[in-house]
Order: sequence, then C-alpha cells, then structure tokens
Amino acid sequence: MRSRLAVSCRLLFLLLVLIAALPPSALALTASQVYEQVKDSVVVVKAYDQTGKPVGLGSGVRLPSGDVITNYHVVKGGGRYTVGRGKQGVPATLKAGDPDKDLCLLTAPGLTAKPARLGKAARLKVGEPVYAVGAPQGLELSLSEGIISQLRGGPPPIIQTTVAFSPGSSGGGLFNAMGELVGITTFYLKDGQSLNFALPVEWIGEIAGKKIRERPFEWAGPPVPIEPKGPGARPQAAWLDRGKAFENARDWPGLLAHSRRWTQAEPGDPSAWFSLGVVYGKLSRHREAIEAYREGLRLNPDDAFAWNNLGDAYANMGRLHEAITAYWGSLRLKPDYVNAWCNLALALALSGNRSAALGAVKELRRYDPQKAENLFNLIMKP
Repeated sequence: MRSRLAVSCRLLFLLLVLIAALPPSALALTASQVYEQVKDSVVVVKAYDQTGKPVGLGSGVRLPSGDVITNYHVVKGGGRYTVGRGKQGVPATLKAGDPDKDLCLLTAPGLTAKPARLGKAARLKVGEPVYAVGAPQGLELSLSEGIISQLRGGPPPIIQTTVAFSPGSSGGGLFNAMGELVGITTFYLKDGQSLNFALPVEWIGEIAGKKIRERPFEWAGPPVPIEPKGPGARPQAAWLDRGKAFENARDWPGLLAHSRRWTQAEPGDPSAWFSLGVVYGKLSRHREAIEAYREGLRLNPDDAFAWNNLGDAYANMGRLHEAITAYWGSLRLKPDYVNAWCNLALALALSGNRSAALGAVKELRRYDPQKAENLFNLIMKP
C-alpha cells in the first residue's frame, strides 16, 4: 500500500512539474471560457450625492480580500455607494484609495460576487491577448477582446491595449488568457485611435490602507502644476487622465499647456511627447508635432501609434517620402493597423506611385475590406 501511495505521489509531483513547465499559451482559455470564469467577479458600481442624486456609474471587480476595486473617478463626489449586478445593489463604503492612481477600494459586506484571481501586469508582453469585462452604462456585462499594444512606464506598467472600452466600463477588469485580473480599465483617448488604458493590478496593494485624499485639482477642470515627486513616483495616470479631459472638451490651448508641463515634469516619458504631438497636430503646428513625435520615438521606438502620427505630420507638410517611411515604421510594429495602411496608400498615391498604393490597398483588404474598396475607388478615380 505504501509503495503504491509513493508511486502515486511521485506521478502527481511529475504531473505538477510538467504543468508548471508549460508555456502560458498552452494554458490559455478561449474568450468564452475567460468570460465564464470571470463574469461573476465583475459588478456595477454606483455613486450618489447626499440628496440621492446619481453622480457616478462604472464597473468594479471583487477581490480575494472581499473588497471591490474600481476607478476613483467613478465614485468622486459621492456620499453613498452601491455595488451589485443589474438593478440589484448592496450598500458599500469607501475604504481606501489614491486619486493620483485613479483607484479606490469599496467594502460591501452583503455582496456575494465571486472573487477574481489576481495575475501580474509586470509579466505581460506586448502582443499578448487580453479581455475586458465590464458593465457599460450599468447594463449587462460585456466582453471585449484585444491585445497588449504597449506597456508604459513601470514596473508595474500602465497597460495600453487594443481592447475597446466604452462609457460605463471604467473600473472593470482586464484579464489575461488564464482568466487572471491584470488591470483595471480606466479610459480611452477618443482621438487617439485605440489608445485604451488599464491600470496595473499591482497598484491595488499600494493603495490598500491609504486614506482618501482629494486631488489639488478638479477631475475634469484646468490642471495645476505638479510638484516633482522624485524617483519611483508614478504620476502618469494623473497626467493621462487630465489630458483626456482636455481632449474630450476639445480645449486644445488647455491641452497644449498641460502637455508642455508634462514634458517638463517628466521629460523621459514618451506618452508626454505623444500628447504634445497630438495637440500640435490639432493646432496645425505640424513642424512642432514632428519634433514632439520624434522625441517620443527616441524614447520608445516601438510605438506604432506615434510612427503613424509622425507620418500624418509629415504628410500635412507635403513631405510625402518621409511620411511613407513613418507609416512603414508603424506597420512593421503593428501589421494590422488599419489607419496606417490607409494613410500609407494615400501617401503613395499622392507621391505618384499608384502601383505601390494599390499594393497597400491589397494588404488593407485583409483587415478592412470596406475601407480597402473605398480607397481603391479613390485611387483609380480619373
């Protein structure tokens, strides 16, 4: 009996070793399997002022600790909170948080949601599949899938992904292919072409026990200068958030002032230079946009979006050959980038190279047949 038990234990040990040695891709779940595994961990978060008026709506994720993690901006201005599913919600209390990281913890003793399993954003790789689960506008849960497109800053990094977020999904979960929570979805840049961001799950441990303190600025209002925070500080989420507020309001002078302050405070952050390039483009200051994008690409040459936008700036100045080179730089990094294929085809056509333009259209057809057809008709038009 003992010998049989010893053999069984050895076999079990070997099996566990073999499983541990498998690459993550071998353990990957399908999108539907991820959804089934995590759907009971995602809840709707609602915030009300002292009069009972709704002031915030978003998503949240139940943690192994029993708390619910969500974005700070979802609950900002609230005095009473509920968490739950659909129209059903239980009272919650604001427990801890950090407005600069745009994260907070709620405790809800009556909540029966299933805790999510935690992963690590620091282990993510560009190109890895991820899945966002949230409750847009407080309705039924939805699943969106995409890949990691950039890992910014860190460790742990802020996660940039191609997963499509929508209003009301803020505070939802970003999960890896094993169904582990790796990030908290926070916002998208409307004019930024799939620039969707999630905050790393490791930040949850950093905010636990932090007393809520208000920011020295209004969430969507004009920014004030940020004091240098020294090595190890991670203000990028705050900078990105305020930039988004200016962009949504189409306040380009405000965004310009904000982006300049950002590059001065964090000159080594490529996102700061990207923001500056975007606003220079909006103001038709294309030469300065080129300088900003080139500085950002010096810091991070693997940003496909910056290469594409650099191409746009060159094209707007009539520097088509440089634009074509930049678009190819974007597509080498992200071969399925539809906008870059469109821009490349147009730049090639305008430069007089119709055959190369049609070759770009042919490649575009693999990713967006309708846009390819429209471009083909435009290029072939007498």
